[in-house]
Amino acid sequence: MSPAPALEAVDVTRSYDLEGVRVDALRGVSLTVARGDYAAVVGPSGSGKSTLMHLLGGLDRPTTGVLRVGGRDIASLSEDELAQVRNATIGFVFQSFQLLGRTSAVDNVAMPLVYRGVRRSERRRRAIEALQRVGMGHRLDHRPAQLSGGEQQRVAIARALVGDPQVLLADEPTGNLDTSTGAEVMALLEELNRDHGVAVVLVTHDLEVAARARRQIRVRDGLLEPDASCSEEQPTRRAAGRKR
Repeated sequence: MSPAPALEAVDVTRSYDLEGVRVDALRGVSLTVARGDYAAVVGPSGSGKSTLMHLLGGLDRPTTGVLRVGGRDIASLSEDELAQVRNATIGFVFQSFQLLGRTSAVDNVAMPLVYRGVRRSERRRRAIEALQRVGMGHRLDHRPAQLSGGEQQRVAIARALVGDPQVLLADEPTGNLDTSTGAEVMALLEELNRDHGVAVVLVTHDLEVAARARRQIRVRDGLLEPDASCSEEQPTRRAAGRKR
């Protein structure tokens, strides 16, 4: 029997009330993220990308439809149970890093393990191991202000990895980085996906970043367009480049 998908949405909708007006952010979305997937979520501003990522990450609940995280239907879970499933299944990487400014790199990385009740010595051991995996083993005791943007993002990735998640959800992971540093971060995410089997799902406005993914999930007007592989995208992008 094959394992359950890491994330699964079945005919999911998400609606909001905005000053008395109903806004349909997602309209009947179905999507599966398998273990080991590497996908980019793309689409224009306001298309529903962020709403989709929040739902996939268990940070929000759908208005209708079924959403499973780690094989669990989140509709049946209490807030505490959902937090536990989220903590065990998903690692989050944010554009703005979201590191605690007065806390060392190693303690930032260990933070998710606090909520799991892992004892302190084990938290530190696993945090050091995660930092070493992302090339930051020499910066354990540095605070975020003492690190470059690229180094802060590596610490954030280590924090996402420390709980051994099935999926990394990355929201514009290169958005605050220069081109060279962004390429290094993308290479790291690809290594984690390729060598460690961690599924990576990232939201990006950068077409070059999206083209590196094996799968592109396009969102427009709250609906999903058919998946595209990077091999399908590249000729179109090269042709567009020749026209300029």
